[in-house]
Amino acid sequence: MLSVNLEGGGKKFQREWIFRNLDLDFTVGTKSAIVGSNGSGKSTLIKCLSSQMPLTEGKLSFTLHKKVILEEDIYKHLTISAPYLDFPEEFSLKEFLSFHFKFKKLIKGVDIPQLIELMYLEKAVNKPLNYFSSGMKQRLKLGICFFSDAPLLLLDEPTSNLDERGISWYRDLIHEYGSEKCLLIASNDKREYDFCEKIISIEDYKLKRIL
Repeated sequence: MLSVNLEGGGKKFQREWIFRNLDLDFTVGTKSAIVGSNGSGKSTLIKCLSSQMPLTEGKLSFTLHKKVILEEDIYKHLTISAPYLDFPEEFSLKEFLSFHFKFKKLIKGVDIPQLIELMYLEKAVNKPLNYFSSGMKQRLKLGICFFSDAPLLLLDEPTSNLDERGISWYRDLIHEYGSEKCLLIASNDKREYDFCEKIISIEDYKLKRIL
């Protein structure tokens, strides 16, 4: 079982603290949300938790089956969907999935043809990703997250570019495939996280200015 623990976490850009004195603890099977207004630091926290960005202070630790995972190796055990992540757009869908699953395993019971159907992308198998609509790209981002065999799933604004049908599809993914993952969602849209057991407001961990 994977566990993620943050003790006294803080991140500063120049002289401004984005968040400080943040303690978090997540395990497989939990669903948690980081909420806050646009620009409040949700994406920064996601980047820190994925080890894409170093903390300014605090300790971040990962354990899997009670064994410590080094921060530089955590990428092997997580998937992430975020607006700032791009695809290699010269790849076709088929080429990209073949490339991605050289580094991650598919979850049991699903193969690539089934995955393509589950993402409603069966008509775009040989289409280059640069010709995908924003909604198609978002379904692909979410699909490779939920169907990769990785216990930590980080979702930043997961329904951006999705219509009402796409939002319903996302919530079905949560129900059907999210129960055995450690799920963390950065959002300011309740439809993306209203099923979460734990809500963390990033605004609560900002230093208050004294007037």
